[in-house]
Amino acid sequence: MLFLHRTSDRLSRNSVDGGRIIYLLDTGRISTLKFPTFWFESTPQGKFMLNIAFGQSKYYVDSLAENTRRGLRQKVRRGEYPGIAPVGYLNDVRTKTVIVDKKCSRIIHQAFELYSQGNSRLEDISLFLAQHGVTTRNGKRLHRDRITFILSNPFYYGYFRYGGEIHEGKHQPVVTKHLFDQAQEILHGRGRPHHQAKNEPQALCGLLHCSCGMMITGERKTKHQMNGNMHHYVYYHCSRKSKTIRCTEPAITEPVLSRQLSSLIKQYALPTDWAEGMRQKLETEKKDTAQSVSAFVQATKSKLAGIQTKLQRLLDGYLDQLIDQNDYREQKAKLMSEKKTLEEKIETLAQTQIGWVEPLSNWINQAENLPAVAESGTLSEIKSTAKEIFGSNLAFSGSCASGTANDPWGFVLSAKNSEQKHQNLQNCPVWVRLEGIEPPLTVPKTVVLSVER
Repeated sequence: MLFLHRTSDRLSRNSVDGGRIIYLLDTGRISTLKFPTFWFESTPQGKFMLNIAFGQSKYYVDSLAENTRRGLRQKVRRGEYPGIAPVGYLNDVRTKTVIVDKKCSRIIHQAFELYSQGNSRLEDISLFLAQHGVTTRNGKRLHRDRITFILSNPFYYGYFRYGGEIHEGKHQPVVTKHLFDQAQEILHGRGRPHHQAKNEPQALCGLLHCSCGMMITGERKTKHQMNGNMHHYVYYHCSRKSKTIRCTEPAITEPVLSRQLSSLIKQYALPTDWAEGMRQKLETEKKDTAQSVSAFVQATKSKLAGIQTKLQRLLDGYLDQLIDQNDYREQKAKLMSEKKTLEEKIETLAQTQIGWVEPLSNWINQAENLPAVAESGTLSEIKSTAKEIFGSNLAFSGSCASGTANDPWGFVLSAKNSEQKHQNLQNCPVWVRLEGIEPPLTVPKTVVLSVER
């Protein structure tokens, strides 16, 4: 058998192939080899020179692989992802970096928000992405395993995996670490949401407790008349699941219950003149406040420095062979995740000087618009508003709904009851502290409404 080849170093690039060619020459299966730029004869000297040529090609391949890995490691140290960009990002061929796909990244962010609500399966997310143009190369929907990979990829909050480890990247995040963690809790907790019963949801289910302690449930009834007409009704009654109490609470129709809830909601509406006064006070406090959150930021930075020290000690222990590779990667991933959480917390704390203003302004608008929701809102809007005001404190007794409002809604009713004693909002102690309506320095959280000390 005669072989013709362009050059000897392309005939074999590893020791196994080179050894097989030498063995075939020894056994006579290959009679001779011909190369345009390399002389060879099937003699001991020719086989020796051929073996040297194979060794040089093997050395070239190994050196090229090592140089490539060195370049990739250096790229990782700079925070640049050395691979194909995931969905929502693009590889910039000019700068050799990863950039955000402005159109697709918004869809990925919406997918994270949709899944973090806990009402969507992985298949629902795949369908959502397909409807917005995010599919495979063949135009098919992404498989649920691919959706799992997207939702669990730290690349979207600014980090990336390489070599089994988590590294900090320089690319622009698509989602926040908080939103990513919410998606992970749902993904790891149950994988898919619990399926609701087919006869479930009536609009106002899961909102009220019966006087016996059980929940109020809804049931659809259909009345057939002799002339063939049908009338549909929705009744709400106790679920009667208690094994110790026999509940005799009568049922109530949906329109009646809706009117009762609307009447309750109206009681906590903020009068227009009060809302305007609070807005003026809010603007004054926004301009005059000079609170500092440097202490909280400094404490968080100290924790961040402690994590950086732990990462360095972890690396030293791994290099000294005190811990194995699996433990090193697992602990590093945990510390890197905690580091990202603290970094976002620092950014949030830096904005808390006026960060409470926007939530309070939104609450004033919402409280002022309660009459419109109560009068013309849908059942879903009435339910969500009632749940926000009363939480789980709504009760149903004697065919009548009642409840105790949570803070800060309860202060609206208290202020209305105190209106005869205090002619204007500035003199009402239920609403305003001596210092103003801004949150105290010792609470590094967003305050929806301030109250009397």
